[in-house]
Amino acid sequence: MSTATVDIAPLAEAGDPAPVLLTVEEAARCLRIGRTTCFGLIRTGELESLTIGGLRRVPSDAPAAYLARRRAEQRAA
Repeated sequence: MSTATVDIAPLAEAGDPAPVLLTVEEAARCLRIGRTTCFGLIRTGELESLTIGGLRRVPSDAPAAYLARRRAEQRAA
């Protein structure tokens, strides 16, 4: 089974490496959903995130993992 991919390249500045962690807003843009919806996915545990200091961050591979799970669920239904 292949993993879904989410393009995070536009989030990096020209010449910078791809980010390892995304802000919630960046993750929402990757998924093409709203910020509030993204926070809802985080709150329910559907989208992986972590807190660093007082900041909420989403690992850059988490949006693709979320999509892969959703696609597998829909295929199984």
